[in-house]
Amino acid sequence: MNTRTGNLILLGMIAGAILGVLGGWFLPDVFLSLKFIGTLFLNALRMIVVPLVVASMIVGVSSLGDLRKLGRTAGKTVLFYFATTSLSVLVGIILVNLIRPGTGVEAFGAYVPDIVAESTGKSLADVFLSLIPTNIFRAAANDDILPLIVVSLLFGGVLATLGEKGRPVLAVVEGINEAIMKIVHLIIWFAPVGVLALIGGIVAENKESIIELATSLAWYTATVLLALGIHALVTLPLILRFMGRQHPGRYFLNMGQALATAFSTASSSATLPLTMEAVETKNKVDGRAASFVLPLGATINMDGTALYEAVAALFIAQIYGVDLTIGQQVIIFMTATLASIGAAAIPHAGTVMMVLVLSAVGLPLEGIGLIWAVDWFLDRCRTTVNVWGDSIGAAVIGQTRDFRDN
Repeated sequence: MNTRTGNLILLGMIAGAILGVLGGWFLPDVFLSLKFIGTLFLNALRMIVVPLVVASMIVGVSSLGDLRKLGRTAGKTVLFYFATTSLSVLVGIILVNLIRPGTGVEAFGAYVPDIVAESTGKSLADVFLSLIPTNIFRAAANDDILPLIVVSLLFGGVLATLGEKGRPVLAVVEGINEAIMKIVHLIIWFAPVGVLALIGGIVAENKESIIELATSLAWYTATVLLALGIHALVTLPLILRFMGRQHPGRYFLNMGQALATAFSTASSSATLPLTMEAVETKNKVDGRAASFVLPLGATINMDGTALYEAVAALFIAQIYGVDLTIGQQVIIFMTATLASIGAAAIPHAGTVMMVLVLSAVGLPLEGIGLIWAVDWFLDRCRTTVNVWGDSIGAAVIGQTRDFRDN
């Protein structure tokens, strides 16, 4: 897809989002009836995620050749993502302590949402146990991306050691990967209409929450948005400029379609095909780095999610009048950072992982109900930051010696 066509589609997506907001507000019945079009667009993206992740990871890993290089690249990637996630959480904790959005807010509407109640028995140990699936086909059917990444890493690494025997298999996987990217291009053509229907349906369903967003939860929302903005527009661009050696403004514009889709779908996983296309084709990042780093990032790199969890936990503590010590805030810092790694790349996954963060310092789970009314909006904002961070990770790892020297 050439640059001119891509820019036209991006403008169409922006126009679709604006018209969706206006249409959902003024013509809610019409846009509720059109919501199925947005669901079709989202389903089309999700349909190709599993084969794309498996194929791109196998190709990316096998192209690294030496398994020692794979270990180094994986280590650098995880370390980079952990560092950026930690920076985002730190920004969130500092701002929520300075602004104190929960002070003076009444604990109205406190309850445990169903999606959270279903996950109260899970722990970090369960996250690590899920890395090795008992059945890879069941994991694929359930969209459990993390275990699929582990299996793909193992398969691609072993394939690289087989030499001539492994090349026919690798050729088939490379063909599948190319075919999937062609399908991505076809789906992109329908993105403006899909975004229009998605945003319009969401606004139509949440009109009351929008009013609430502008009143009682305004300070909380503003705090999260300000923290996300600092991380996305200051911290990450500086990293991109000095470590990824890319022009932040140009890189951002080239990521426009992927970021708009991330906001529309609230899913890093569903956005992955567009992220890979933008990073490799438009920003000219080494394809080997992108194929390895981006699927991994869509699963374990959740800068925006971790930031949100820390801010939300401290906001809930302020509402309930709980004065958290420095030690307790350090626990929130560590738990939010680690819990975000296990958060699925799907809508509201960060809210589910809030269970671990609140439980770590003894805060009531009912506090999640206080922020549930605006979570649909903040979920989209933090997902956009997650995808932005993933793309920058690919650029940075692509500049490491393992890729520049080959």
